Amino acid sequence: MASILTQRNLFWRNCAIFKKKSSMDNLFEITTKTRELYIKFLTEIPIEKLVEIPAGFNNNIWWNAAHVAVTQQLLVYKLSGLEPHLSEAFINAYRKGSVPETNYVPTQEEVDRLKASLIELIARTKADMGLGVFKAYEPYLTSAGVTLNNVTDAMTFNLVHEGMHIGSILALKKALGI
Repeated sequence: MASILTQRNLFWRNCAIFKKKSSMDNLFEITTKTRELYIKFLTEIPIEKLVEIPAGFNNNIWWNAAHVAVTQQLLVYKLSGLEPHLSEAFINAYRKGSVPETNYVPTQEEVDRLKASLIELIARTKADMGLGVFKAYEPYLTSAGVTLNNVTDAMTFNLVHEGMHIGSILALKKALGI
């Protein structure tokens, strides 16, 4: 009987579901799930609706999705003194304080590129953290009054930021009747 209990205990201890993950692993897992929601929006909503700005709004679904990719890169890489993995033109088009370009409609290729980037950028950030790439960080006071002192703070705040923009997209979808 004792050997059966020992075998069961070993089985349960070795099950992946019971292995303890680090809080950073959890943060990256949640961020990836959040990004999958953005990809769902970009996949299911027609391009012409992605760029429509309903009355009472100052941006669109496309801008919100691109903006979260840009913000994560600026909060994590730029403030660490590293080069972001998006073009300067893309960053300037979707950074904080920018507005959607009038009459701009992305191509299907651009939509597909953004969808891929949403996942790839998070995977790359996780890999770079594992490699110890982030050695310095310039403290940053967010518009929400939160001071970010390191990359962990940046990724944590980024998740809050992305959640806020999911709320914006849901409001946009409702206003657009989709």
